[in-house]
Amino acid sequence: MNSSSLRVCIAGAGAIGCTLAARIALSGQPVNVFARGKTLDALKRNGIHLHDLEGRHHVTVNASDNAQALGEQDVVFLCTKAPSLTTLLPQIQPLIGPDTLVIPMINGVPWWYFHGEGGQFDGERIASVDPDGVIHDSLNLDNVIGCVVFMTAQSSAPGVVKTHNPYRIIFGELNNELTPRLETVCSLIYRAGIEAQGSDRIRDQLWTKIIANLTSNPVSVVTGATLEQIYGLPEMRELALATFHEAMAVATAYDARLSMEPTTFMQFGASMGAVRTSMLQDFDKGLPLELAAIGDAVLEMAARVNIPMPITRSIVTLARFCGEHPHKDHVRH
Repeated sequence: MNSSSLRVCIAGAGAIGCTLAARIALSGQPVNVFARGKTLDALKRNGIHLHDLEGRHHVTVNASDNAQALGEQDVVFLCTKAPSLTTLLPQIQPLIGPDTLVIPMINGVPWWYFHGEGGQFDGERIASVDPDGVIHDSLNLDNVIGCVVFMTAQSSAPGVVKTHNPYRIIFGELNNELTPRLETVCSLIYRAGIEAQGSDRIRDQLWTKIIANLTSNPVSVVTGATLEQIYGLPEMRELALATFHEAMAVATAYDARLSMEPTTFMQFGASMGAVRTSMLQDFDKGLPLELAAIGDAVLEMAARVNIPMPITRSIVTLARFCGEHPHKDHVRH
C-alpha cells in the first residue's frame, strides 16, 4: 500500500471528522467525505473551515452521501459517534473492500477490545457497545486498526471547526504487531501535520483515553462544567480523582500498563482550558450521549473482574437521567 496514492475516506463529518479531513486535504492528499443531510449540503457549498494552532484554513473536499459513487477505498476513518455506528456501517459497505483498512476514531471502549487481546476474555464481545453483534458482523476485524485520538475540537456549524490544542493520534494493530500497513497509516497522518505514533500495546493508550473520557464527559453533562473546571476546581477535582482511581483499578486488572500520576493527570486536564466535552456538546444539541461506550462498557468490564465502581456508576446514572430528561429551562447552544 503506497501512502502517497491512497484512496482515503472520512465517514462522519462532525468536529473530529472535519478536522481530520481538513488536515489530510492540506497535506495534498485527496480525501473523500461521507456525509448526509445539512452537513453534506454545507460541505458541498462551503467546504471545511478549520481554525487551529497553525491558523485559519479553508479546504474543499469530495463530499457525498453515495458510498457506491465514492467507491472502494484504501483507508476508511470512522468518525461518527459510537451510538451511530450500527446505522453508519450498512450505509458505507461499498467503501470497504477485502483489503480496506478501517480505523474507528470513537470514544470509550471499542467493540473490538477483546479481539486478539490474548487475555482470559479473548474473542468475547463488549455487550454494552455491540449488544446484538451488528458491528462485529459488519466488519472483518482483521481489517481494523485500533486508534486513540487525543484531539479536542468544537463545531459551531456544519463544516466549521475550531481547536486550541495540539493534535495527537496513536494507532495499533489489534494483535499488537508492528506492521507495514500501520506505518503507512502513521505516515499519512504525520504528513497531515498530526503527531502520529504506532504502538505495540494499543490498549495501554486506549485506557489513558478511556479514563480521560470517564472522568470528564458524564460529569460535564450533569454540571455543565468545562475541562478547566472539572480538573481545576478543588471540589470537582476531588470527584474526578475518585473516578480516576476506580477506573485505574479496572485498567490494571486488564493488564494495562499505565504511568499516569493522578496530580499530573489533573493538571494536564485543567490545562486544556475552557473546553466543553464532546458529550456536553451533544447534550446541548439534544443528540444521543455516548454513555454506552464511555460509561457502561467500563462498568461492564469492571463487573467481569469483580471490581466495584460506585462513584462512577452514580455519575453515569445521573448523566443518563439528564440526557433522557433534559430540564425544560435548559438552553441548547
